[in-house]
Amino acid sequence: MANAKIIEAKQQEVQVIAEKLRGSATTVVADYRGLNVSQVTELRKQLREAGIEFQVLKNTLVRRATAAAELSELDEVLSGPTAIAFSREDAVAPAKILNDFAKKNEALEIKGGVVEGRVVDVAQIKALAELPSREGLLSMLLSVLQAPMRNFALAVKAVAEKNEAEA
Repeated sequence: MANAKIIEAKQQEVQVIAEKLRGSATTVVADYRGLNVSQVTELRKQLREAGIEFQVLKNTLVRRATAAAELSELDEVLSGPTAIAFSREDAVAPAKILNDFAKKNEALEIKGGVVEGRVVDVAQIKALAELPSREGLLSMLLSVLQAPMRNFALAVKAVAEKNEAEA
């Protein structure tokens, strides 16, 4: 009976991981070997403040979850100690936080991940990390949207000043 309960608990855990993989905007897989307790605590704090869930998971359970979520290509990076960051809203934040942390702490190694349902490699995660934050992108968009109105206002003002000078 105990075995049946353990198997059922593991199946539920696999389902939870598969749902997280499906529901995440970005999932980043990392190797945390070599980090001390204070470094891991600091990393968890930074991720938690950004609304990102960070878990150390067994590779066998994650492999079963990737099969259920149809993301089996991710299995290539599931070796050794594996920590996974799940972000539901912000697609850039987990990559940015983990990449910045890895620059300061060489022991943390980004292995790969999933972005918008597509398995990506380390290079793509690092490229994603170099993008501006969501707020930065929104401010750039706002600036682009305001430019035509600003130029139109300047043109109207120049015409008005020209007409005043001629009168």
